Amino acid sequence: MLFAASIAAILPGPAAAGEVECKLCVEARKEAQERTPLEIRIESGISFSSMALLSRGDGEAEIDPVTGQKRTSNNLIDLGGSPFSGRATVTGEPLQPVRIDLPRSVTLHSPSGATAELTDFVTDLPELPMLDASGSLEFSFGGRFRTQGGEAGNFRGRIPIRVDYN
Repeated sequence: MLFAASIAAILPGPAAAGEVECKLCVEARKEAQERTPLEIRIESGISFSSMALLSRGDGEAEIDPVTGQKRTSNNLIDLGGSPFSGRATVTGEPLQPVRIDLPRSVTLHSPSGATAELTDFVTDLPELPMLDASGSLEFSFGGRFRTQGGEAGNFRGRIPIRVDYN
């Protein structure tokens, strides 16, 4: 699967004309401007490998972010191959906490026009992720694959990952 990532930084806005900016707002903006910009590099995307539907109904599969193991259920069977979880590296200001947001769902498409959905994203991140002393944080992510309309295909999609300083 092909994945893309987007990065967003939120900075406090300037005061309206005629208003005096508070000292905290000015300090917060200065601190945000002095930080090293965050970057995210996708090392590998999620791959569910080969699966097959047992009947006309829909099926599901999950990829564990830590082990990369695939579990199939509800009408999908594993046909082998090498499934794996996604891996990403975030770099920025050393020893700073970060927030990493994955979407609620992503629609996947096949060349034949069939669609599937990727949902329930999970990571191996701690509750409060933080960049290490070198300004780096690696993490793995997985999710749930669901067919739609009982259709098979070679599904592809992009998972937008948003990273910001906390």
